[in-house]
This record gives sequence, C-alpha cells and structure tokens, in this order.
Amino acid sequence: MTGTTDDGKTVTTLGGGCFWCIEAAFDELHGVESVESGYMGGKAPDPSYEAVCTGMTGHVEVVQVTFNPAVIAFRDVLHVFFAIHDPTTLNRQGNDVGTQYRSVIFYHSPDQEATAKDLIVALTADKMFHAPIVTEVSPAHTFYRAEDYHQHYFVRNPAQPYCTYLIAPKMAKFRRQFASNLKG
Repeated sequence: MTGTTDDGKTVTTLGGGCFWCIEAAFDELHGVESVESGYMGGKAPDPSYEAVCTGMTGHVEVVQVTFNPAVIAFRDVLHVFFAIHDPTTLNRQGNDVGTQYRSVIFYHSPDQEATAKDLIVALTADKMFHAPIVTEVSPAHTFYRAEDYHQHYFVRNPAQPYCTYLIAPKMAKFRRQFASNLKG
C-alpha cells in the first residue's frame, strides 16, 4: 500500500474511539476529500458492527481519510487526530471501552509511519498530554467499510442522545480550535 490514490490524493486510516466522533471532525476539515467509517486490524473477514463491538474480532473502529496533500499535510491531519481524542488511554475513549476503541494510526507508506512516530516523539517531548501517548502505529490491513447507517452518522442524527451529549461538545471544541482549517 502506498497511501496514494491514482489521482494523487493520500489515504490514511485512524482509530481513536467511536468512529462517529472521528468521522464528524474530519468531514469538516479543509483538504479532506472523503471520510469512511469502517473496521481494520482484526482477524475475522468482513466483520459486522455487532461482531466488532464484542471486542473478539480484534478490529478497531476506524475512519479512512482521503485528503489532498497539496492542501493539508499528513502531519497536520495527525495533529487534528491527536486533538480530537485522548491518545493516552489504552483501549478506551470516554465511556467506550474495549480494544475496538484503541488509539491507532494505520500507516499506508513508510513516510506515514515515520511521520507518525516522529510526531509522537515531538508531542511527548513537548509534554502535550498529562500521560504517555499509547497510540499504536501499525501497518494498514484490509479496510472493511462499516454498514451504511454508520456513514456520516453525526450529520444525519444530530438529535440522537450519543450525538447530542458526546459528539456535539467535541465538535464545538474542534470547530473553535481548528476554525481556520474548516471547509467553507
């Protein structure tokens, strides 16, 4: 996997808790062409949401982000990723607990691997977090697109309680922090 599409776009796959939260932020980021929720890193072929939620498949809830590197650099994509989830909690994001919610960067090229590892070292040296970063940096595996009802969940279900109480406050913080980087 090269991490580059035929039209020069770059692909990365990120896990940082519930994919609804991560997808919502990247959907609004300038330079991002598409975001798909899905699963990666497990043993079972073609996993379902129900199977992944058991924690038994080994998959992570992820988003596959396709972006234009002429507009936003991979390192900047990762800065957003680290800002929108807690990379210091092992197998947990808030109330979501289990290996399917672990923090992970699935790299698609040696350059992505090096950039991710370098950024983790820099964030650690700068003491950006209250605890050590536990984010895995692993090679990309087969991406399994999540069921249709998971795609763009926050946009389609803003009144759903999970969206109202958990995603909306995260999105408000994200929008303030990255206001100059949002799509028009």
